[in-house]
This record gives sequence, C-alpha cells and structure tokens, in this order.
Amino acid sequence: MKLISSAFKDKGIIPSRYTCEGANISPPLEITNVAPNAKSLVLIMDDPDVPEHVRSDRMWDHWIIFNISPTTRQIPEMVGPTSGIHGKTTFGHLKYGGPCPPDREHRYFFKLYALDVLLPLKEGSTKKEIEKAMEGHILAETQLMGRYEKGKGY
Repeated sequence: MKLISSAFKDKGIIPSRYTCEGANISPPLEITNVAPNAKSLVLIMDDPDVPEHVRSDRMWDHWIIFNISPTTRQIPEMVGPTSGIHGKTTFGHLKYGGPCPPDREHRYFFKLYALDVLLPLKEGSTKKEIEKAMEGHILAETQLMGRYEKGKGY
C-alpha cells in the first residue's frame, strides 16, 4: 500500500496553503495497492514534535478519519474522502487542522492503515480509541511525512 500527495513529496515541505498560515485545507492524497481483502481504511495525521510544555505526550492529532471505503484511491484537496467517519483531533474538531508549529520545523505524519474490519466506533472517537479498536485488524500500513515551519513562506 502506498500514500502520496501531488502537493509535496515524502519528507518534503508541506506548502503553506495546507497550514494555519494559508487556506488551512487538507492536501490531495492518492492511495494505491490496497490489500484486496481490506474492509476499511483509517487515515491519521499527527505531529510528534510538539513541545512537552504544550502536550505532555508530545503528540498533536491533526486529522482522523476511520471506516473509509477500501476502494478509495483519491482524497481530493479540501474535500477529504467521500466516505468515512471523523474522529476528534487535538484541536477538538471533527475535521482537518493544518500544521501550525509553535516553535520550529515539525514533522507531520499522514498514516494510512488497511483493516480487515469496519470499526464499531462513533463519530468523534479519539485516536487512542481508534488505535485500540484497530489492534489485531491491521492488514497493511504506510505513511507520508511532510515538514513545516511557520514564517518560512513556503
């Protein structure tokens, strides 16, 4: 399974359009080689570079969607997947929240999981709840990492 974006390369700079300094919309994503027996996909975007004084667990969840159709191949810019249920981000929202690092360049991981089940969870579930429900059901996983630092004018 592979996850790419036409907006930035893996380990590349995320354009400001997709951040708090721009339009703060989700980037376009493309999914390939999904396991044929997958029943659902999960997409989690998080930032592990959060300063400890901001979050003691040093993790910020920017976008969480589960029970995405396994036939999904394109996630359009700003629209998100046409199927799936939104989880609650660290912002407290049920939608994408773009990079907005408070101190330096951060890494943003778009993690995609193929599961052998639909998750029996409700909208607004947290990443921890989703990860617990995914245990033992992951068929494949991949990730796309982008970087961003405020004030650089990307």
